[in-house]
Amino acid sequence: MKTKEILKRFSATAIVVLLLIGIGIAASTNVAAQRRGRIWDGYPNWGGSYRLRETALNAGYNEGSKEGRDDRAKNRYRSYQEFSAYNDATKDYSSKLGDRELYRRYFRKAFESGYDTENPNYGNRNDQNRDRNRRWGRNWDYYGQFGGSYELRQTALNAGYNEGIKQGRKDRRKNRHRSYSDFSDYRNATDDYSSKLGDRELYRRYYRQGFENGYEDGYNGY
Repeated sequence: MKTKEILKRFSATAIVVLLLIGIGIAASTNVAAQRRGRIWDGYPNWGGSYRLRETALNAGYNEGSKEGRDDRAKNRYRSYQEFSAYNDATKDYSSKLGDRELYRRYFRKAFESGYDTENPNYGNRNDQNRDRNRRWGRNWDYYGQFGGSYELRQTALNAGYNEGIKQGRKDRRKNRHRSYSDFSDYRNATDDYSSKLGDRELYRRYYRQGFENGYEDGYNGY
């Protein structure tokens, strides 16, 4: 009798344990599903503090997801640079976190992921078109429209891109990838600037955008 009673209790305990394990697996699966796209280990690590990277990725992903859901509801798909939040890329940024331009880089990467996760249906756009949108190259139509004259914008973008691609190619040969702010030309952002063009700070904004894209193109072998 004692042996049967022990076996019954053991069986009951085993069933409870298995049920708890099953519940745990289901819960873990739900959490993983909810965090899909938010596994930051899957994103590049370009340096900076843990807090800077996590804050930027989280802010960028949240903003991208929000815009993606909104566009999906309206049955449309837009290029990332059409969003001011993507162009500014400073939401939740604080100087206490560190390098502002590094923050913006992480932010934009996560924005792209968040937007595409929520809005994967982009009509007749094929993968080639999407890749084209991601790599702007020298197609100035893809770049931001922050105001100023045509000549100011074109001069700044061209000057920034030329310097960026030159530095990117150098770093590719040396097998290293640096933060944009490591370059004095990027920090100054005044190559080819003349007061005749107009607002100096606006020029610098365009220049840096051109530099960033040029550097990535150069580093990636374009």
